[in-house]
Amino acid sequence: MGQEKMKNLIRVEKEEMRTHVESQIEEMKEHVNRSIGKVEENVQGVKTEIDKVQGKISILEQRINDLEIRPNNIPASPELMYSRPMVKSLTFDGQTSWTVFKTQFDVVSSRNGWTGHVKASQLVAFLWGSAAEVLQGIPAKKLTDITTIVKALERRFGDSHLTQFYRTELKTRRQKTGESLQVLTPDVERLMSLDYAECPQDVRESLAAQYFVDAIRDEDTQHATRLMDAKDLKSVLAYSMKYEAAKTFSKTSRNVRSMEIKDGTGKENDEKFDCLLKKLWKNY
Repeated sequence: MGQEKMKNLIRVEKEEMRTHVESQIEEMKEHVNRSIGKVEENVQGVKTEIDKVQGKISILEQRINDLEIRPNNIPASPELMYSRPMVKSLTFDGQTSWTVFKTQFDVVSSRNGWTGHVKASQLVAFLWGSAAEVLQGIPAKKLTDITTIVKALERRFGDSHLTQFYRTELKTRRQKTGESLQVLTPDVERLMSLDYAECPQDVRESLAAQYFVDAIRDEDTQHATRLMDAKDLKSVLAYSMKYEAAKTFSKTSRNVRSMEIKDGTGKENDEKFDCLLKKLWKNY
């Protein structure tokens, strides 16, 4: 009987000990989890502080860069500090027009007064994707030479190899059915800018006027506009639109002329139309 009681006591003590140990383990787990949570919060706080510091560093780097690229003879006035073009968003990845990007880059570099060395480093920084891959074919010592970099990019992404294509498209461009002269005009201008970008302005205007006349669909309008011999696209467009308006008026008047003859008004309208045409020719 005594042994049985002893066994029960031992069993009870073991159960109490097991329960106590399990309780301690659970408390330790909770403590560890709380500690991990605090550590994660601290890590997140540190990351936030790092981001803030990096943001401040970026601002300082930009200010230092502004000081380095500003010409020595230009004072650091507030006007120059805040009116300067934003260049961070200026990038080229080879998917957009190289000509357009090059124009933007030239304007920004001129506005900031960049030297050749600075222009080269800035251009390299603006390249992404396939455009940046072009740099792999340039010797390291030439990566500070703006001329070398620009030539490499023009060979890869320039429009010079498309000149013949644009010229052919311009020569064969014809006014489509239902297409107005106002819609035709900007397309001719677009092709002219792609094909004759290097020509003087007066030459481009004269050529644009010729190509526009060639593209007019209506033969009468085309012939009359060609006889006008205008030297710029704006004048050609204005005349051709007036001629079309006069021609439309003429057709409309002929449809009702037979009715007007009966009441004696036909001659009067003919005189009005003749007067309209005389004014049109007089203006040109």
